[in-house]
Amino acid sequence: MKIFPVKTLAEIDAYTVEHEPILSVNLMERAARKVFDILKERYEGRRFIVVAGSGNNGGDALAIARMLLLNGFELEVLMPKSEGLSPDTQMNRERLRHLQRAKVYELDKGDTLPEYDGNSVVLDGLFGNGLNRPLEGAFLELVKTINSWKAEVLSIDLPSGLMGESNAENNPDGIIRADYTFTFQFPKLSFMFPHNDRFIGKWELIPIGLHQQIIDSSPTSWYITEANFIKALFPKRGKFMHKGDFGHVLLIAGSYGKMGAAVLAARACMKSGAGLLTVQVPNKTCHVIHCSVPEAMVSIDRSDLMFTEFPALSPFKAVGVGPAIGCRSNCAVAFTSLLDEIGEKPLVIDADAITILAANQHLISKLPRNSVITPHPGEFKRLVGAWSDEYQRLEKALEFAVSNKVVLVLKGAYTTVVTPEGECFFNPTGNPGMATAGSGDVLTGIILSFLGQGMSAVNAARAAVYIHGLAGDLACEVEGEAALTASDIVNHLGSAIRHIQEK
Repeated sequence: MKIFPVKTLAEIDAYTVEHEPILSVNLMERAARKVFDILKERYEGRRFIVVAGSGNNGGDALAIARMLLLNGFELEVLMPKSEGLSPDTQMNRERLRHLQRAKVYELDKGDTLPEYDGNSVVLDGLFGNGLNRPLEGAFLELVKTINSWKAEVLSIDLPSGLMGESNAENNPDGIIRADYTFTFQFPKLSFMFPHNDRFIGKWELIPIGLHQQIIDSSPTSWYITEANFIKALFPKRGKFMHKGDFGHVLLIAGSYGKMGAAVLAARACMKSGAGLLTVQVPNKTCHVIHCSVPEAMVSIDRSDLMFTEFPALSPFKAVGVGPAIGCRSNCAVAFTSLLDEIGEKPLVIDADAITILAANQHLISKLPRNSVITPHPGEFKRLVGAWSDEYQRLEKALEFAVSNKVVLVLKGAYTTVVTPEGECFFNPTGNPGMATAGSGDVLTGIILSFLGQGMSAVNAARAAVYIHGLAGDLACEVEGEAALTASDIVNHLGSAIRHIQEK
């Protein structure tokens, strides 16, 4: 699924109006009907306060208000006084005037707003995605007042005051705090950023029949990964295939006292389909892998405590390095040697290996093309420096991935795969319960497995992130968010893959 810049959204609307063809006011009516159908079903018997602006977002709100009134809902419409209504909004304003039960209050500066009761629902149609500066003056005060009501707030397309992309210069006090956002046809880029969650609430995609030809042909760098794409990456296993057909991979993980990460990554690797797995571990810890992951082979480091060496790389289709290996100088030397010898073999870098990379930036030039790097926010900050907001974080990620020809996996809600070609793929699966120790180690194991099975670096990262999140969702159904552990995610990997294959 594509995510378009705000400018492109306007072009898609215009193309639809011209080539469907359809009057723009009728396209507005179609969009309003979709939202109304949801409201009618979910909010029967509730009173609405509809807040409508002068632009087309306000026109949507007025059209919905008319439909609600005609279906017996009680409501009031609040409209900041304006002489410059858009043509379609003006038309919907006139349609509303003809209804005897319509209560429309045109708000001037200093006007007292009608009182709301606890049964009321606020429908926010003040500003849409055309906003390009923070709210101020009377609009700012109106938003503050709405937020102070503590009412259930539903926003149309975009919470008023929130911009579709960067909000670095925005005023958070001037943004509606919605409980639900009904967004038309496409999500907005700003929905993908954690600092906007308090404004957006839960968002729901409302298809409104925009022209498919312009959607397909319009370029973008932002996407949401969809299940059908992931499904296509998992061909059926042939009757005569053997373990060698599914890759022999090397995992370098663990240190004395920190073997849990190695176990989790190794188990995840095997549970996601790897044919053969060798785990490189310190001498004193080899029994941990033998006992916990009997399916894996073990390569034993001469060091009792940490990663200092690795076996010959020729047998392996892919290598993963980093979970709990430590950041001591011996580890850094061994990691440097690994980069010197690995050639173009697929590589996934996580955890302590990222920290070593960040502390030794000259090593970045040694990375094989399309290496997969999986930082959490703290690790990414060490790698590229601080950022002012999540939009700038994404910009830094794009610059890093493109300039160094690597694949970045920015972990968190809507975990983002950033490609060397400058594309961003946001992941829709997963839940807050997955913010738990070891979850990232599990992801590393899955990526390594998929690389070993022959997926490209980008596809392995996208598939792993999706399956990892889906396994977390399936586990959450059983355990709940608070009790969810990384082992639960591992235990549901098989179900997640089967779920996708049978979809």
